Amino acid sequence: MLLTITTTHQPATDLGYLLHKNPARLQSVDIAYGQAHIFYPEATAERCTAALLLDIDPVALVRNHRGPAGEGFALEQYVNDRPYAASSFMSTALVKAFNTAMNGTCKDRPDLPDTLLPLEATVAALPATNASQLQRLFAPLGYEIDTEAHPLDPTVPAWGDSRYFTLRLRHPALRLRDLLSHLYVLISVLDNDKHYYIGQAEADKLLHRGGDWLPQHPDREFITRRYLRNLREYVDPTLERLLAGEEADPTTASPPSPLSQGEEELDSSISSSNQSDLELDLKASSPSPWERGLGGEAVVEKLSLHDLRLNRVAEEIRRLGAKRVLDLGCGEGKLVRRLLKIPHIEHILGMDVSHRELQRAHERLHIVEMPPRQRERLTLVQGSLLYHDPRLSGYDAAAVVEVIEHLDENRLAAFEQVVFARARPGAVLVTTPNADYNQRYETLSAGEFRHQDHRFEWTRAQFEAWAAGVAERHGYRVRMEPLGPEVEEVGAPSQLAVFER
Repeated sequence: MLLTITTTHQPATDLGYLLHKNPARLQSVDIAYGQAHIFYPEATAERCTAALLLDIDPVALVRNHRGPAGEGFALEQYVNDRPYAASSFMSTALVKAFNTAMNGTCKDRPDLPDTLLPLEATVAALPATNASQLQRLFAPLGYEIDTEAHPLDPTVPAWGDSRYFTLRLRHPALRLRDLLSHLYVLISVLDNDKHYYIGQAEADKLLHRGGDWLPQHPDREFITRRYLRNLREYVDPTLERLLAGEEADPTTASPPSPLSQGEEELDSSISSSNQSDLELDLKASSPSPWERGLGGEAVVEKLSLHDLRLNRVAEEIRRLGAKRVLDLGCGEGKLVRRLLKIPHIEHILGMDVSHRELQRAHERLHIVEMPPRQRERLTLVQGSLLYHDPRLSGYDAAAVVEVIEHLDENRLAAFEQVVFARARPGAVLVTTPNADYNQRYETLSAGEFRHQDHRFEWTRAQFEAWAAGVAERHGYRVRMEPLGPEVEEVGAPSQLAVFER
């Protein structure tokens, strides 16, 4: 499986900055059942080409039951196109190899990801029903398209062409991250035998990667159905969210972020040697109030960074004396569970963009089994933080825990309007990762994020500058606070801003 991306932008070697891959050397990354190799066949100031080559182990596919099911014919598990044709393996390799580029981040050249480049991409051996299907999918996105059909057997012309094509795409002015997102989604759409499980997470990924262009695509329904394998329980809600984005305020640039906005960083992205940074020893002789449970009893000796954040936010809300509280991006309800233990809180509204996360919150909070009075204290609703929602008005405090980094930076102005200008709670607590601290994680390359769905990660100075601007524009005062063990020069792993009116 081979994908090449070429630009004639001057200097063309800026492609190396965008992809975060040095043109001077071969780089390889492990993927499911094989490796992806990244190299540059050409790299001059006039023309630069980056290549992604997949080397899939067909024996491992059979051994681990990730190849075709064998329903087509007896030996299909052993005789198939998985090692040779572009498929869902190519899509996952794009994220693995070019995650930084797909998130629109370039640490050394921060303005470069938004630059419109002349781009050409070639995908070898892409399966399709016919050439017109490729035109239907890619032409609405502004590409000039060339396709080359491959015969079933060059020595037997009578057999005709196979279902595989070499696809060449050309665009005169496009952001690289848009090209990568188009390929990520549409290669999976063309693959009708995906190697991974389809669930709500895949629906969220589709909206995450396609949210900027999929709602306007004339074949959005076909794309959604094929990407989600025609599983109606995921297709229908996803299409509803796409249509909701079309009907939103036209002055807003993009539809809502599809992510479960309270999603925490994946611990698996951090090496085991750094677990001391994520599991904090709180067995101190004089623990501070946030190192204890909300009732004052001592907590367990080891506390994860995520639990530390939630405990600190809950403790601050308790200190503020807030009676009506918003948990924006509530996820499965971990903060809600802590807030329900604070007696003076009269009502909690938890909101999340993901239907699945809200369902999990209902299950994990055992809402059906709650006493009626306790149940009346809690409301869970689906909604986006990028569109005005009158349900958010009239609250004393709002918690936004590990949410903003899942939004595109150009959508933060909409988030600011929704929360600080329209809802205007008495206090707003925002946490986000501290990018300064990322160098402490051995498995993170320079410029790489802690989670594949993060759109940015801010340094302490960047977060403080944003918070100060928001406070000044909307009549709040703000104070900053580190979260987690502080290390000289890089600070703590996470950071908190407390806004008060």
